[in-house]
Amino acid sequence: MSDDENESRRDLRMPNDDEVFAVVTNMLGANRIRVRCADGVERTARIPGRMQKRIWIREDDVVLIEPWDWQDEKADVSWRYEKSEADQLRREGHIQ
Repeated sequence: MSDDENESRRDLRMPNDDEVFAVVTNMLGANRIRVRCADGVERTARIPGRMQKRIWIREDDVVLIEPWDWQDEKADVSWRYEKSEADQLRREGHIQ
């Protein structure tokens, strides 16, 4: 690895025990998105109020989601990665 690549590597927020990497596949409206998770499950995720109007989420964005305990096909978005951070996660093999 060259020095440039090392310098551009940032310590990114990694998932907690109950969080999963996901890629946004569809915008559903009403603060809901469709995501394809790293564990192979398609889920409907909710964008919480603290993120609305502050963090814009678009299709193909990489996000961290927290699946609901009582309904596994639904989840809450807990973090969105910038494009450069998502590229780094792909390079390091965390997501496809």
